[in-house]
Order: sequence, then C-alpha cells, then structure tokens
Amino acid sequence: KMLIIRSQSTEPSLYTVKAVLILDNDGDRLYAKYYDDTYPTVKEQKAFEKNIFNKTHRTDSEIALLEGLTVVYKSNIDLFFYVIGSSHENELMLMAVLNCLFDSLSQMLRKNVERRALLENMEGLFLAVDEIVDGGVILESDPQQVVHRVALRGDDVPLTEQTVTQVLQSAKEQIKWSLLR
Repeated sequence: KMLIIRSQSTEPSLYTVKAVLILDNDGDRLYAKYYDDTYPTVKEQKAFEKNIFNKTHRTDSEIALLEGLTVVYKSNIDLFFYVIGSSHENELMLMAVLNCLFDSLSQMLRKNVERRALLENMEGLFLAVDEIVDGGVILESDPQQVVHRVALRGDDVPLTEQTVTQVLQSAKEQIKWSLLR
C-alpha cells in the first residue's frame, strides 16, 4: 500500500487579488471591485465590507485574516484602503498592490488623499486600479508607471467632454467584449 499525502496549499496562481475596496470613515463604500464570486451579491459584498471595517478601523496593524481571506489595509484621513486575497496569498504581494494604489492616488491627488478629492477624481481611481490589477492578476506595482499610464489614458478624451452617445457606445462595446470572453 502507498499513502499519498497532499498538502492543503493550492497551486500558485496569477489570480492574486480577490477585491480592492475603499471605504469612508463610516465604513461606507466609495469604491469596490471584486474579481471573483466569493461575494456574488451586492448585499453579501456590503455585509463583508461592514465586517471588514468593524474589525480593522480601530487597529494599527496592516494585515488581518477575516472570513478565510487575507486582508491588507491602510487608512489615511477619512479613507480606508483594502486589498483582499485568499488565505494562502502572499501578504507582501497584496501589500505591494495596496502601496502602489495609495502612492498612485497620492501623486494623482497631489498628496491630498481624502474623501472629497477622491470623489472628484473617481475616473482617475478607476483607471489606476485597472492599470494595477486586471481580473485579479497583478499587472503593475510601480506607482510612477501607473500615474503615467493614467495620464495617457485620461488625455484621450476627458469624460466631461464626451457626449452621452459616446459614453453609451463605449459601454456597449465593453459589455460586448466581456460577453465574448
């Protein structure tokens, strides 16, 4: 007889990030992007966000294990930044994403990383997160590169100057491509 013992760890995966969240100092969502179906409904996502906020907003640490997930986080003035990965994920990788996001936003907002400035620059936030993580895969950890690429993409056409028709056409294209994947 032969006994085969398999470890609990899973195969290494490029899909490192499960979610990127930014909450305000009341624990309310300002930005949330989930990359898998761990929390499939908005109701489940908001419950998770409340739980994560309640467990982390009074602590000085940077890492938490919560609901079987690794959570790295940082707060600044009235914002809480979270990057979430699976329980076996490398905290340093998640922290690199968190620091890249924070440092990118810090440069883009001219070091004024607070709720109002962020809300006025949501387009930049969306572009920055898309440059750092795509579908849960970490693409970039250098804030200089992220800021540079966001500036290039932002120069295409400022959202305020796009017509409603252009925005709708762009949305249709994105939906079409997401269905074809």
